[in-house]
Amino acid sequence: MRPAGLIGSLGTVLVAGALALLPISTATAAPTAPVASTANPAAATATATAVTISPVDLDGPAVSTVKVTVTNAGPERMRSLKVSFGGPVGWAVQPSVLQVDGSLAKGASAEATFRIQVPERRPGFTVRTFTATATYRGGDGAGSATGTRTQHSGTPLANLAAAYNNVGVTDESDTKPGDYDGGGNSFSAQKLADAGLRPGGTVNALGAELRWPNVPSGTRNNVSAAGQAIALSGKGGKLVFLGSGVTSGASGTATVYYTDGTSGIGSFGFPNWSFDPANAHGATLVASSDGRNRPDGYGNAGIAYRVFAHSIPLDPTKQVEFVVLPGNGNIHLFDLAIAS
Repeated sequence: MRPAGLIGSLGTVLVAGALALLPISTATAAPTAPVASTANPAAATATATAVTISPVDLDGPAVSTVKVTVTNAGPERMRSLKVSFGGPVGWAVQPSVLQVDGSLAKGASAEATFRIQVPERRPGFTVRTFTATATYRGGDGAGSATGTRTQHSGTPLANLAAAYNNVGVTDESDTKPGDYDGGGNSFSAQKLADAGLRPGGTVNALGAELRWPNVPSGTRNNVSAAGQAIALSGKGGKLVFLGSGVTSGASGTATVYYTDGTSGIGSFGFPNWSFDPANAHGATLVASSDGRNRPDGYGNAGIAYRVFAHSIPLDPTKQVEFVVLPGNGNIHLFDLAIAS
């Protein structure tokens, strides 16, 4: 923690921003990712204007200096350039907008310096997003470009097992611990085994090698999604989720964070563990078990209770660091893995 000596009595930042033209840069635009990306730099095509944000010192309370660089990758000179910068809600920035006099040749860059008031760190895991927008004439002709940077404090959970918060499988001889659906019901361990899902067993789905939770029946073995951050390392073309839904509204958006400070998002969902069409939300059926365990014992024989797989795309050129799960408790996850 550092003293916030530049913070005035009204909580404003008492410093000025600076803007300077830089020498011609060899910076190139980032490749387009298959994920809806919030990458830094932000670049839609090989000739798009690049907007990059320097790392932000989050060791508050303090005032941190942030540099935003705009690179003209377009065929024309860039004129009337203005750069704005902002952080999380309530974080004061000074100045909010800077203007560049003159113009930028193709390949040249302008650097805008801002100051941002950083509050004291919160306990636990927190993700912060910073956004810079350039508006201009000429250049690539788009008129504006945006770059974002995400940074986090705290540590994600070590793996999905560290987030287990629900008992989804019980033994038919002791069904009372189960509560997969909020009504005291759960999968039957015996019927799942008949369908090929055994503790610690391999589950191959959508090109990924997943694992069925290796825990005893009647203990927590799945995650009811609530925005948990899960550490995950690797590269690949997609992130595969193994799970099923409770109710027909089991869908949401996951955010993947890469080691270079960029991120991407993807939406997925699961059908209800029974009755919904097996391809609801675009999911793929993995296994069907016969009946389920109720608080008073095994029942509902002849009705299928199912497990599914779904995936979201990744940028295959980047190393995954962690994943933030959707904030929808109707989504239940047994495992996740990166696939090519």
